[in-house]
Amino acid sequence: MFKRFFFPAMGLIFIFIFNSCENKTEVAEAPETEEITVALTPSNKEIKGELFTLNLSDLKIIKTTNKSTKELTTTPSLRGSLKISNNSTNILDIKEMTIQYLDISGNPIPFKDDEKKVKVSFYGGSSIQPEKDFETTLDVKVPMAAVKEKSIKKIRTHVVYIPIPLKRESMDVLLKME
Repeated sequence: MFKRFFFPAMGLIFIFIFNSCENKTEVAEAPETEEITVALTPSNKEIKGELFTLNLSDLKIIKTTNKSTKELTTTPSLRGSLKISNNSTNILDIKEMTIQYLDISGNPIPFKDDEKKVKVSFYGGSSIQPEKDFETTLDVKVPMAAVKEKSIKKIRTHVVYIPIPLKRESMDVLLKME
């Protein structure tokens, strides 16, 4: 009786093991979106201001589109490198920098209400000593309309900074121990 149940039970165990070890190929779905890099000309630009020099380099626009419809799926980004060189004898405390996109007529290209407008972030401090540089990466949003119509003619940078003349003063405080 043992042989009668043993062999069929072993057979079922082997069938189960072989079926569970079988390589099952799963078909992965292809991504529905693709990221496209649009080069800008010139990709490097140096702009001299009164107290500092602004250097933008490796400029490009990154956009994500739907593969089938070729429509933009997210707000595009302007990416590159940013370098600010302090040409003054004062410390420059950079408070804010924004970028405005201008069309062929010189008019600003507005963001739609549902698009994020992002300022340039300065991580790791933004006080620049005289004759020193501050470098960071640039990653800011671009209005969808500007990319769809390829209407960007210029970008205008707005830099808010405070020139700080360095002054130090020492004072003594008289103490008495009781």
